[in-house]
Amino acid sequence: MEKAEPQRRPHPDAGGPGEGTDGLRERGFVRYDAEQLGILPGGSAARDLARIREVFEALPPDPYAPGTNRFRRYSHAVYLPWKDELSWIPGTPDPVHGTVTDFSQGEDDPEYPRTRRVLPDIPEALRGNALLLRLLRWDIEQVLSLKNLGRRPLWAGVHLIRLGVDRPGQEAVSSPNCLHQDGGSASTFTFAHLISRTNVTGGQNVIATPGSAGLQPEDPWADIHADFTLTDPLDGYAVHDHRVSHYVGPVRTGSEPGPGERSILIVGLAPYVPQL
Repeated sequence: MEKAEPQRRPHPDAGGPGEGTDGLRERGFVRYDAEQLGILPGGSAARDLARIREVFEALPPDPYAPGTNRFRRYSHAVYLPWKDELSWIPGTPDPVHGTVTDFSQGEDDPEYPRTRRVLPDIPEALRGNALLLRLLRWDIEQVLSLKNLGRRPLWAGVHLIRLGVDRPGQEAVSSPNCLHQDGGSASTFTFAHLISRTNVTGGQNVIATPGSAGLQPEDPWADIHADFTLTDPLDGYAVHDHRVSHYVGPVRTGSEPGPGERSILIVGLAPYVPQL
């Protein structure tokens, strides 16, 4: 029998905020905060963030996971580098949600492999929010600085996700509820921006090796790079999808009275691939 290699544990400083794109280039993941994004507290950014939070508070339940206390919206956008133009793609008319957009995490999603799903679109009023657009463009700039994609459209999947709990003992679960990869090409990147975190425990983020996909972080075979928790508005991280796996833990109500929530903006970026 082969002897198991010792598990690599995360260094306390692994992936700390403030690295720019260096960590993404060198390790396949990086952390950042509002200061690195160049966004100062107060003023118009605070007003725009408040409007984004209003949309998160009204997110519809995940139609594919009743009882998980997960709420979400999702839309597509495309960026044309040679024009510096970002355009939202219209959704498909839907009798319940107005419009919906196809959503798939590819064959790597252990919960919905090869399954076509549609999710309610991001409201039209939010698509012009200056802070939301600033976050999208920041993410795009990081990818363009790493990859020679200036002659190809860049595809963006923009995902609003809230994990909400309203009583002690209740749990809200992300999807997939294990270490996973989002699927896609070697040029696929995922960015996460914390919008708010109120009266919850849990929700830790874990970054691990690709071979750890499908495992739980506490599994003895999981090879962990970093383990951290996003706490402040616009705290975030990015992963180069094919080089790592990632996970976010369930959230539960905190010690304060009343409900709790963790709201996050997820942006997936990849070169647009024509289908003929």
